[in-house]
Amino acid sequence: MEKQLHLNLLASRPPVPGGLQSGSKMRMGPGRKRDFSPLSWSQYFETMEDVEVENDNGKDISFTAEIYSSGQHGPVLLLLHGGGHSALSWAVFTEVIYNRINCRVVAMDLRAHGDTKVKNSDDLSAETMAKDIGKVVEALYGENPPPIMMIGHSMGGAIAVHTAAANHVPSLLGLCVIDVVEGTAMDALNSMQNFLRSRPKTFKSVENAIEWSVKSGQIRNVESARVSMGGQVKKCEEPLNSPGVSKSIGEVIIEEEEEEEEEGESNHKRKKEDDQEVKKESLYTWQIDLSKTEKYWEGWFSGLSALFLSCPVPKLLLLAGVDRLDKDLTIGQMQGKFQMQVLPQCGHAVHEDAPEKLVFLLFYFFTYCSPNTFFALLVRACK
Repeated sequence: MEKQLHLNLLASRPPVPGGLQSGSKMRMGPGRKRDFSPLSWSQYFETMEDVEVENDNGKDISFTAEIYSSGQHGPVLLLLHGGGHSALSWAVFTEVIYNRINCRVVAMDLRAHGDTKVKNSDDLSAETMAKDIGKVVEALYGENPPPIMMIGHSMGGAIAVHTAAANHVPSLLGLCVIDVVEGTAMDALNSMQNFLRSRPKTFKSVENAIEWSVKSGQIRNVESARVSMGGQVKKCEEPLNSPGVSKSIGEVIIEEEEEEEEEGESNHKRKKEDDQEVKKESLYTWQIDLSKTEKYWEGWFSGLSALFLSCPVPKLLLLAGVDRLDKDLTIGQMQGKFQMQVLPQCGHAVHEDAPEKLVFLLFYFFTYCSPNTFFALLVRACK
């Protein structure tokens, strides 16, 4: 109860023009249009760089990781995104936390995601991706890395657990997993392909992709959608009427504001014009075809609860709903093996929907529940 009351004490960040604060309603008054134009990564991160990772033999480049970062001093927050997303999903969260404490924030595009380049992009096994994390940390900081806390969302949370359990990050002092639980994830695997097929395969612009993500509820924070969707889609040269191309965004998008649809005839005319324009422009498609990664899904999540409970560092589990907790974690939570918080007003992308609440919960847990660990360092280094 005390944790829940404290959620209202965290100051809200000022709204970005054309965007919405997290948690606010997306409906707007008649005659007003939302701004779905993309936002640049540079508004949220200080640097973007390619980090070359060598093979175990030290002779060849194994892969090149795209890294977004802020800060030069203090402990490190290592952020791992979910399946199909990119490091840009952490953009708004990074700005919120970096403006409040003295730390280093590092968000990376995982293999086959975003702009990270690997020779074998088809290998998305949990073991390989966990090793990637360790190699990137070594490439960034050498043999003596600073104190690190890993925060992972969904698939990234599963990979964070595998990384921690295998001790690929020896300086790890804390672990935060966002909205991923073994039982729920395994139950959902059978319906995952249906979900992926229900999404549009193409968009006529990045703006349309952003609009779809917000109106479909995939991302509830417009500001975050405007920066993160750019890392989820890419240009494609496939013509609109080619086999395999699904309906355009205009045909599948969810219309929420009936008051803006009064001019039926003009809307119909505009739709026809838009369809004609789409044929002339390059379409956008998903950066990664998640349906082709199915053979790795079970490996990401099977045994995850036991691995999570076995990690020796302080642990925090954030969930979008209480129904996501499985039996092993319920017992572990009652035994005090980790801390848990539920944010029921958020969607699956908790860190995008409510970045301010996430920052507060991290502070609360790691200062009051584990005062001698990672966030104690951050509190002493507060600006």
